Amino acid sequence: MTHFPRSSANQRSPRVHLNGSVAAAVMAEGGQRARAKLQSISINGGLLQLQHELSTGDFVEIAFHTRSGAIHGMAEMLHPTRKFQSACLQPFRFIALGDEDHRKLRMALDSALDRSFLDPVSEQLQTPPGF
Repeated sequence: MTHFPRSSANQRSPRVHLNGSVAAAVMAEGGQRARAKLQSISINGGLLQLQHELSTGDFVEIAFHTRSGAIHGMAEMLHPTRKFQSACLQPFRFIALGDEDHRKLRMALDSALDRSFLDPVSEQLQTPPGF
């Protein structure tokens, strides 16, 4: 069964900042393909770094790999947030994810959020003398 992510107007979904460390493949309706880098991701969408902006409102297929496995979904491109000479940052929102893709995305996000929450704390924790 296909999962249709919905955003809550009251609460923003947690984001994982990837800073371009995850490559993504994007295919537009007309078969146009683009390579991108994921800058951030949430259960509802994300932010891509692209060489050329896609039209706002375009429906695309997005695929990328996580530690939980490959994720493939349908998304709507939103208005670019920044444009540079050689690239642009453009957000997207998921409009459809298969159940397995949704599960893998949720697992990858939960794992990354747990690591980012625990890593700074675990570096500060030290075993008290006498233990």
